Formats: sequence, C-alpha cells, structure tokens
Amino acid sequence: MIKKYNYQRERKQNPYIGFTSFQHFRNDELYSDLIVKPENNMTETEYVECYPVPDYVEEKGRAQGYYPDCSVVYIRILWKEFEPVEGEYNYAFIEDILQKARENDQTVMFRLMQHSTRESDDVPDWLKTKIECPARPKGKRVKECPSDPRFLEYFGNAVRAFGKRFDSDPTLAFIDISLPGSWGEGSHIDLFTKEELEKSVDVYTEVFRNTHLIGQVDVPWLVYYSNEKAPIGWRADCIGHPHSTYISLPPNVERMGDIWKKGHISFESYWWLGEWQRKGWGLDKIIETLLSWHVSTFNAKSLPIPFEWKDKIDEWTAKMGYHFVIDEVETQTSVKRGEKLTVRLVVDNVGVAPIYHKLPLYLRLKNDTYAKSFQTGVDIRKWIEGKYEEIIEISIPEEMQSGEYELQVGIGGDGEQSVVFATSARQDGEYAVLTKVELI
Repeated sequence: MIKKYNYQRERKQNPYIGFTSFQHFRNDELYSDLIVKPENNMTETEYVECYPVPDYVEEKGRAQGYYPDCSVVYIRILWKEFEPVEGEYNYAFIEDILQKARENDQTVMFRLMQHSTRESDDVPDWLKTKIECPARPKGKRVKECPSDPRFLEYFGNAVRAFGKRFDSDPTLAFIDISLPGSWGEGSHIDLFTKEELEKSVDVYTEVFRNTHLIGQVDVPWLVYYSNEKAPIGWRADCIGHPHSTYISLPPNVERMGDIWKKGHISFESYWWLGEWQRKGWGLDKIIETLLSWHVSTFNAKSLPIPFEWKDKIDEWTAKMGYHFVIDEVETQTSVKRGEKLTVRLVVDNVGVAPIYHKLPLYLRLKNDTYAKSFQTGVDIRKWIEGKYEEIIEISIPEEMQSGEYELQVGIGGDGEQSVVFATSARQDGEYAVLTKVELI
C-alpha cells in the first residue's frame, strides 16, 4: 500500500529556524520604527542593543508594521550584567531568560558581549581596576576594547562559567561566539594576535558540547579554525546594505564552502527592514541571495516590517532552513501482533538547509482507545536537501489489542521541540497521520 502526499506549508513556525525576535519574546511588543539620521552618527539603536529593554524605549511597532512568528529569541547581554563582581556570576539573570523562552515555546540564540558602545554599556567596573579600558572617543560610535591580553582571559572565564552552567539546557539552542570589540563583533580585532584569538574561541568549543555554536564570517580563518574542534556555523551582519550584501560579503561566504551542511547559518539586518524600504533596497534580491547561502535564521531586530511586505516575508520563511515534506509512505495493510511492521517513508526537504539538532523520529499507532509510540533510529540531520528514503521496522507488541489503527509520524515532542511536517496529511497534535494499519 503506497500513499502520496502534497506539500502544504507548516501549520506553525518550526523550531530553530525563521525570523528571530530580538531582546523580546514571542508576541511581545515591537520597538517603534526608527529613521536613521546621519547627523546622529547612526546612534539611533544605542538604547535597544542590550537586554533587558529599558523602560523608556518606545515600543509601538505592532501598529506600525508586521513581524512574523518567531520560534527563536535572540538575546544579547553585557558581560557586566553576568559578572558584576569578579568570579561572581548572575546565573539567576540567565535562568530567567531561559524560563521566559520556555513559557513562549522558544529556544534561545545568545551572545554575551564584552561591551557595547555607550559608556553605560561598558566592561565590568572591576575589570577597570585591573587593566586599561578605553572609553568611547567623543563623537564616535564604536569604541575599542582593551588591548591587554588579559582582557580575553578574564572574559574567557565568564564564558567558561556560563557554559558549565547552561550548556546542558536544551532551551539554549545557539551561542553566538563573541569576538573582541563593540557588541562582540570583531571591531579592532587586529589588537590581538592569532594565538590569542584562537585561545579565546577554544573556550567555546571546550565548554559548549551540546549547544550549537555560530562564528562570524568576517573572520573566516577563525571559523575554519573552530571547525577543527567542533562543528560550528556562521553568521553575517549588515544584510540589506548593497555594498555589504553584494560586494564585501560574498567572498567570505564563498570561503565558507559546505560548512552550512553541519553548522547553522544566521544573518542580521543592516539597520531594519523599514529603513530598507525607505532606502529603496529591493527585498526580492536580498531574499534570493540569503536563500542561496542556506539561511536558517534572520534577525530583523524586532522592528516593524512594512505591512505591504508581509506576503514576501511569509514566503521567505516558508523556504528558510529545513522544511520536511512527506512525499510518500508504503507499508502493509495488516500485520500480526508480535511481528514487525515495515514502513517505507520518503521525506523531501524542500528548504535550503538541514536541521542541526538531533531530534528523534517517532512512528505511532493510534486508535480511539489506545496509542503507542515507537522511537526510530532515523537521524533526521542527514536530510540536507532533496528526497530521502527511510526503511523503518517496528516490532508490534503481542499485548496490543487487535483492530484498526492510524499510522502516524512525528519528530520530537514529549518535552523536546517538535517539528511539524509541511504536508497535506492530517495533523493529530504533534503527529502527521499517514495511513491505516490493521493489527490481527
């Protein structure tokens, strides 16, 4: 018995992919739209770069534009918030973030920043008693980080403590590796030697063994170095600006080669999409480019997107990352209790990237009075692009009652993130209904 199914967009935003909320959780308010004023030296976002959002920041974006549903929340906090006193870590602050994400059915992409740009967003005060820490030059937007090699050692201690405490928490899905410089994005990285930088990222690959790591494409050699220790993905900033997107960034993306097959690829907008529209930066070409680079997540900074772009954004998210279609299923029409049911399942990943998290694939037999799930050994991470055939055998317990059952398939669930198939098959909770099987 063979049954075929058609593609149908998922009924919810699947985990680990799509747009990210930024410093906000699912369904929170959006920042109010901002208009860049060059005379301000592009400092409009200084007050929205660190979590938590200050009370005085205006948030009326829901009335000004659109933002898609987000299964990932991107949070950036300052080092001084996590380690206000040397060696004393504010674990409760991080636990509160993870708990809020769980309450909103989100996972967290996280960056611990050494400092931002404002004086109030500086390195911890205790560090200033140990090494020289530059202030932001008057009239400038970006400040330098301390050049003392001990700076990276002290920060590495905080990263190590963070990893030891939270690496085992599945809500923490991604760590965005922080480099020296404002926001942890590598400005003035030439202040440090190759060996010092390698040592600084070694801390991440040593302590984050469960959490997926994301490096910065602007320093491609460091991404490759890290991949010798653990599979990590990469991210790129300044998306949308024509020079960055189409001139300066492509050579580094090309250097990344097939890293996307094992590591998550994430992007962040230059400014925000409302400003893209005002600048006349075409959305279609940007979307096409990022899909060709195997994007899984995109940070549009929780700023309103023009309402008229909603359909294009929704179409984009339907292609971003992984999207699993049940193409066909073949199995027996009946099976004896105590024997094996063989299921041939053909899945088509119509997205542009694999899923990087190892979630279990289950088959379930269910009728009106009974349901039993069977965890399979299928590794869904190998569904990179295109069609994959899986031959699955499950042993039917003799004690199961005879009768007609629905054969269903699901990914994750039961306390883990659950994936909804992009299929026309009827959905039963976290499972897609495939066909019917008679137990005799």
